[in-house]
Amino acid sequence: MTEAQDLGFIDGCRAIAGAAHVLTGDDCAPFLTDWRGRFTGSARAVVLPGDAAQVAALVRLCARYRVPVVPQGGRTGLVLGSVPDASGDAIVLSLRRLNRVRSVDPRNRTMTVDAGCVLHDVQAAAAAHGLLFPLSLAAEGSCTIGGNLATNAGGTGVLRYGNTRELCLGLEAVTAQGALWDGLRGLRKDNTGYDLRDLYIGAEGTLGVITGAVLKLFPQPKAAITALVALGSPADAQALLALAEAACGPTLTGYELMSDVCLRLVAGHFPALPRPFPARYPQYALLELSSHESERHGTALLERAIEAALEAGVARDAVVATSIAQSRALWAIREHIPLAQAAAGKNIKHDIALPVSRIADFIAATDALLEDAIPGVQVVCFGHLGDGNLHYNIAPPAGIAHDDFLLRQDEVNRIVHDSVVAFGGSISAEHGIGALKRGELARYKSPVELGLMRALKAALDPLGIMNPGKIL
Repeated sequence: MTEAQDLGFIDGCRAIAGAAHVLTGDDCAPFLTDWRGRFTGSARAVVLPGDAAQVAALVRLCARYRVPVVPQGGRTGLVLGSVPDASGDAIVLSLRRLNRVRSVDPRNRTMTVDAGCVLHDVQAAAAAHGLLFPLSLAAEGSCTIGGNLATNAGGTGVLRYGNTRELCLGLEAVTAQGALWDGLRGLRKDNTGYDLRDLYIGAEGTLGVITGAVLKLFPQPKAAITALVALGSPADAQALLALAEAACGPTLTGYELMSDVCLRLVAGHFPALPRPFPARYPQYALLELSSHESERHGTALLERAIEAALEAGVARDAVVATSIAQSRALWAIREHIPLAQAAAGKNIKHDIALPVSRIADFIAATDALLEDAIPGVQVVCFGHLGDGNLHYNIAPPAGIAHDDFLLRQDEVNRIVHDSVVAFGGSISAEHGIGALKRGELARYKSPVELGLMRALKAALDPLGIMNPGKIL
C-alpha cells in the first residue's frame, strides 16, 4: 500500500468510527501485547467501532484495501489469538464499545447482548431479573462475550451447563465481505439448514466478526453448596466424581481437581488464604452443588456422596462450607493457582481435554515421561475434571533458570501432546489455537479435518483478511 493509500484508508476508518476512535502510533500500545506479556505485535491502527453497522462498514473498507482485521475483545486469551503479528499490516478491531445489554426476555429465559459486553456485567444483568447466566471464568471481570464465543470458552460450570456454544441460541456477525448477518433468534429448535451460528463460534475471528448474541438464561439456584475433599490419587477423584453424580445428579455443577503441588504453591504465595486440612494429601477435589429446593436439601445430597466416598476409602477427609464466606474461601484456593504460578515464574502451560475415564492413567503415564526426560520437573496439574479438561502445566526443576527451561518448550510440548493424543484427547480444551498452537494443530489434526477447515476458510474469507495466521 502506498503512503497515499494508507492515509486514505485511515481517513476512511475515521469517517466510519469517528476520529477519536481510531488510534495510531504509540496510542495503539495497550492493544498489542498478549495477556501474559510475552508477545507484542504491531498494527496499522486500532479502531473502536460503536455498533455493528460500523463494524460492517469497517470490514468492507478493509476488504477494499486488502487490510487484515484482528478482532479483539477483552484480550484475556492465552494463545495469541487476539493480538496482531509483527508485520504492522493489520488493524485491531476492538469491540469494547459494543457493550450494551440489548434486551432481556425473562419468559423465554434469553438475553440479547453486544459482543463487547464484559462477562461479569452479563452475569449481573441476568441476576437483576432473578436469572442465571452460568458461564464463569477467572477472567470474567475483563473477558467479553464475543471473545468467549469466538474461543468457545469453558470455565467451571461446563459439567452442568456446557461450553459457551451450548449457552448461545443466536448470533449477529459481520462476514469477511462486510455483510451484517442477523441471526439473533431466541429459538431452542431451528432446523432450517446449515447452522451458521456454529461456524462462527470457536472460529477465533478467522471467518468473520461476532457482534451480538442471544444467550440462554437459567433459573437462579436457591443455594450453592461447596466442599473440598482430600484424596489419595487422581483415580480416587474419578471414583468420587461417579459417586457424586450418582447421589446428586444434575445438581452437581462444578468438580475441580487440584494436586498437593497446587495447594503448596498457593500457600507459599498467598499465605492469607485458608489451609482447610491440618495434614497434606496427594490430591483434592472441589465440588459445588446448586440446589433449586433448599440449602438443607443440597447439603444433604452432597454429604451423602461424601459419606459414601469416605466409607469406600475413596476420600481421606472433607470440609463442607457452612457459609458463603467459607465457600468463597475454598474457591479462592482454586482460583489462585494460576496467580501463584505466575508469581513463581515462567512455566509451560497445556490446556488439554481427555475422556474422564482416562485422566488418571494419562497423569501417571505423562508424569513419568516428563520425569524421565527432565529429572525433578514439577507438574502443576489442576482443572475441570468433571468435563475432562486439565491445565497440565510444567515448571522447571529446582536450580534451573526459568528462561533456560523455556528453551525446552518444544520438547515438553511434544511429550505432553503426544501423550494426550495417545489417550484419545485434544491439545486444546477451552483456550483455542490462535497463533501459539497453530503448528501443533497441523501436527495432530488429520489431513481430512485440515482440508475441510481450509475449505471453509477459503469459502467464507477468500481474501484471507480475517485474523490471518490464527488456527490455520
